[in-house]
Amino acid sequence: MKLLLETICCQDGQLQALPWHEARMRDSLQQLGGGLSFPLSQIRVPEHARAGRYKCRLLYNGQLQQTEFLPYRIRPVRHLRLMEAGHIDYSCKYADRRAIEALFAARGDADDILMVRNGYITDTSYANVALWDGAAWHTPATPMLPGTRRARLLQQNQLQESRIRIADLVHFQQIALFNAMMGLHEGPRLPVKAIL
Repeated sequence: MKLLLETICCQDGQLQALPWHEARMRDSLQQLGGGLSFPLSQIRVPEHARAGRYKCRLLYNGQLQQTEFLPYRIRPVRHLRLMEAGHIDYSCKYADRRAIEALFAARGDADDILMVRNGYITDTSYANVALWDGAAWHTPATPMLPGTRRARLLQQNQLQESRIRIADLVHFQQIALFNAMMGLHEGPRLPVKAIL
């Protein structure tokens, strides 16, 4: 079975949003013909990760293979490069990210990429996105990977799912990046004209 990756926000020693992470892990393993054999509640936060924000990075394939806690800082993003990613299957959060890393390496002078599949906006290399139209935040209905924070924001009616083509970008004012480690109003936010 392919090795999978899960990234959980650890804030001041507390692992965040565990039900959403367990649900995604179970769904991924079920797609790949396996099952989750460990509860996330068994993960112990090390002493060094009990103050501040840390990324809890899990590698697993039914069994937990590796756990590490890494300090986390939100990196600045000022420009995104549109990149065709129709050839990439990232329906599960695979540990092997070489195809995404290859696109990222070809981004030129942009800070990150905004992947496109069949003409529709998906995600950046590490985050889901939301676009502001002046009245509401819209997230692509066709993400490369439906994130755990994305699922929560949709459930809380803070986001609307929309099919967003490249040509639709002119109808939006801002784009925001978010993931398990950074909320919708914490992550990078830039004007749509900063998409190259």
